[in-house]
Formats: sequence, C-alpha cells, structure tokens
Amino acid sequence: MSAPTDSPSLVCETAPGKPALVRVDGITDMADARAWLESARPELTRALHEHGALYLRGLPLAEVGDVAAVRDVLIPEATPYREKATPRSDFGDGVFSSTDLPASQPIRMHNENSYTLTFPGLLLFACLIAPEEGGATPVADCRKVLAQLPAVLVDKMRTTGWLLTRAYSDHISTDWQTAFATTERADAESYCDENLISYSWQEDGNLRTSQVRPGIVRHPVTGEEVWFNHMAFWNEWSLDEELRETLVDEFGQDGLPFNTAFGDGTFLTKEELETIQAAYDAATVRETWQPGDLLLVDNVLTAHARDAFRGDRKIAVAMGAPVELADCRPTIEPAASFA
Repeated sequence: MSAPTDSPSLVCETAPGKPALVRVDGITDMADARAWLESARPELTRALHEHGALYLRGLPLAEVGDVAAVRDVLIPEATPYREKATPRSDFGDGVFSSTDLPASQPIRMHNENSYTLTFPGLLLFACLIAPEEGGATPVADCRKVLAQLPAVLVDKMRTTGWLLTRAYSDHISTDWQTAFATTERADAESYCDENLISYSWQEDGNLRTSQVRPGIVRHPVTGEEVWFNHMAFWNEWSLDEELRETLVDEFGQDGLPFNTAFGDGTFLTKEELETIQAAYDAATVRETWQPGDLLLVDNVLTAHARDAFRGDRKIAVAMGAPVELADCRPTIEPAASFA
C-alpha cells in the first residue's frame, strides 16, 4: 500500500489501567511504516504530551533492523547511555536490550538517566519476542505521581533535591570501568568533574561517587511539573529485607551499591519509601506485550518499570532526543554532594 502523505489523525484508545494505544492498520512493510511514522510525528508528539506514553500496535516490526529504522524516524538524535548502572546487550545499530537483569526480578519505576545532566527525552521500546507470562513494561505519569504525594515530602524534595551514592565493585554491582566506559582513572575523574559528581578511590581500587540532583523538574515543552528521579528505585529500603541486612552488615551503609537520600543527606525512612511507591502504584498502567508492539515514552513526563516474567522475552530499546537538565527549570541546582 502507499502510506498517506498528510499527517494522519490518530485515534488513541484509552481504558482504566491501560496506557493510550493506537492501532495501525494496513501497513505491511517497513518502507510504508517509516513513511506513516514520518507523517504522523506531529500527532504522535501531541499525543505523547497528553498521555506521557503511547503504544503503537500493528507495525511490521520483526527484527533489530526494523527497530533501528523506526528509531531513525522518531528519534534521529541519539543520547549516549552515561553512568551505566544495569547490564544491557548491544543488539547493534544503536539498539539495546531493555535490561539483562534476571527474569524473576521486577524493576521499579524510574525516569531513564534522571541522575545525569543530559538525559533522553524519548524512549522507544519494541517487542520482538513477547514473554509467555508477565514481562510488561508498566508506565506511570509523573504528573500524577507528584499530585499523589503528601505536601511535606514534596516540599522536602523541592527544596533539597535527592542524593545518589554509588559504590562500584567487581562483585556486587557495576564496576567503574563499565559505568564510565573507560579503563583510565583520569578519564573517570574528568567525567565526574565535568558532571558535578563527587568521587573517592578506595584502597581496593574501586570507586565511590555521590551527586545531588533535583527531584522535581518541568517538562521543557509543556512546562508541567513532574516527579523526576531514581529516589525510590535505588533506595536501600527497596531491597529485599534479608538482602539489605546482609549488604549493610558486610559493606556498611556507605558501601551499598546504590543508595539515595534527600539532597541534604537526610535518609529516606521506610515509611516514606512506601508512600512514594504507593504514588507510583496509583499512577501505573500496563499493557501486555504483543510481537511488533512499539511503546513510545516521554521520559520526562513518564516513568517506566518492568514486571517479572517467564519464557523468552526480547524487548529492544532505543533512546534519544536529548534534554538538558538546565532546560527543565529544576527546583535546585545540581551539585557534586550536599553541603
């Protein structure tokens, strides 16, 4: 078929507990898919600003090359994956696995690279193999998350931001060489200096870092205020209780692979973590993956996660449309560490 040349009018299906979904009918080859996406870009952008995330169902996506072709239309400007934290497989052509963490391990809500000074504005997830059970990529509108949180917690985040500490290791977390894509200490130090990250080298040759970032920002286009951070994702209270106790006993609080606090160094309580998680839960929607599905996520407006699953699962990811933190009117300035 010949793809339409005029911008198509999208029909977004919405239902309680489900993300917005657009059914794409009658497109059977990638050339037509690319043409349709190009003409639909203005409408897709408007829909993303309204809904935060958008499923496209019916595109002929079957392999990594198809994902790269779609990526080139929708997000031609890539965003490097900085300060790596979780393992990913490189599928080639700038397309990666969503994560290689064990299937039994769910992944909490987060905004991609919320701890960096430049982060992707748009994420693209494509389903090449749907899991037998589970494995959804839930999304949560961060405008709704912010609105759900109690004023005292929001005010604390607004005035202090959040603190991320990392202890890089060869054994229990990502090593610094992988995280900073270098084997040279000087290169890692230069990156930290340039990106407002405090660092210290340990006797065993490993690295510890800390950085303060705003946890509430505004979307650079819509101006809407959102809860934007990894506060709950990497907090010690998010760990399995037995694992947390073991790690704290072995390495101490300062030696945990990841931990978070408010930007003034005040530790998050277990109750505060549960309050944040409840706000995410209230805003969470999910769709069962089908082969060929494409999920677009505005990374500022929307957090994403991963459900545990059984069976083979291949979700390809691309990210781009870089956004500067400074363009998001942060409530505090980023810093290397709290005063």
